[in-house]
Amino acid sequence: MAGLAVSTLLAACTAESGATATDVVGQGYVSGDGSVRTWEPDDRGDPVVLTGTDYEGEDVDTSDWTGEVVVLNTWYAACAPCRAEAPDLVALANDRADDGVHVLGINTTDEAGAALAFQRTFEIPYPSIDDRSGEVVATLSGTVPLQAVPSTVVLDAEGRVAARVIGLAEGSTLDALVGDVLAEGGAPADGDDTADDAAG
Repeated sequence: MAGLAVSTLLAACTAESGATATDVVGQGYVSGDGSVRTWEPDDRGDPVVLTGTDYEGEDVDTSDWTGEVVVLNTWYAACAPCRAEAPDLVALANDRADDGVHVLGINTTDEAGAALAFQRTFEIPYPSIDDRSGEVVATLSGTVPLQAVPSTVVLDAEGRVAARVIGLAEGSTLDALVGDVLAEGGAPADGDDTADDAAG
């Protein structure tokens, strides 16, 4: 499984579900098909630390959340799949806050005005790093195709990549993946019984 091919994960898609790589080109984003990959604890690499500044001007450093689960999500305001999955990410952030789960957005495209408008529209409760330089996403090179938006990565309590979704992530899948990683540390976790299905 470690040699999972990424060629199909880079296929361009349209805003409509069920689109294929042949449907449209040049729509402004590259997305995947919602494919999920997970890593067992013994197979995870080194911890990932992301730092940057959010759209409110606050510093963000994921090392501050060591010992807790972190969900990273790449997005930008005009990306249709990003808008489609936003409510599920909001629900995850709110529902899992008491479990110590942190959600962090990464935006490589938008000026502050567009990003903040998106955050207000969807009542986003978590920060997003302004990454127009691409430095933060580059830290994830090898884990997430750099142009695949949206993509979601789950970091375990040590900051290691435990799971990845390329493309639009379903809410039930996200919750199951997060629940599975929470369970590794003995923290409360709902949805563990569906994690295997989501990861398969």
